[in-house]
Amino acid sequence: MATRTDAPTRREQILKEAARLFAERGFHGVGVDEIGAAVGISGPGLYRHFAGKDAMLAELLVGISGSLLTGAKRRLAEADGAAAPEAVLDSLIEGHIDFALDDRPLITLHDRELDRLRDTDRKLVRQLQRQYVELWVGVVRELYPELAEPAARSAVHSVFGLLNSTPHLARPGSLPGRAGTAELLHRMARGAFAAAGSP
Repeated sequence: MATRTDAPTRREQILKEAARLFAERGFHGVGVDEIGAAVGISGPGLYRHFAGKDAMLAELLVGISGSLLTGAKRRLAEADGAAAPEAVLDSLIEGHIDFALDDRPLITLHDRELDRLRDTDRKLVRQLQRQYVELWVGVVRELYPELAEPAARSAVHSVFGLLNSTPHLARPGSLPGRAGTAELLHRMARGAFAAAGSP
């Protein structure tokens, strides 16, 4: 989502506004008419794009999990075994930081609303997330070979918790700017992995 540079489609505009509104006021606190008004169409007009709010929520949460996994696979493929594990880990961290800074409402939405998904959608989200974690675990263990797999997995989850804390940071205007915040998060993530991998 965050890496897109061309103009968003109407469907993507709807999803972006739905994510923002759901994160601000909760899934049940937002009506279809409000989402429609945010993108300049009537509430009923949304049904040309989505079956309803449940479908929007599912597409948002399944979509971001799939997007993170696809991005991580692409970064690993670009490295193609030629890059040092440290550089590959840096690339994974950078990709996740882009998500954490640019798609904050989706983090809030995941934390609050995942249980509202149908079982099949929720299971798909969890499956995509597990695959994403395992890609990171492999890279972390290449860089820190003495780190046992369960400890590496715990470290990855801990770093995700750190990076995904962005919705809880102070108001955007009081942060050190996007570049400064990204650099700080990157240093903290690398520091966490180094601490986990030290004897």
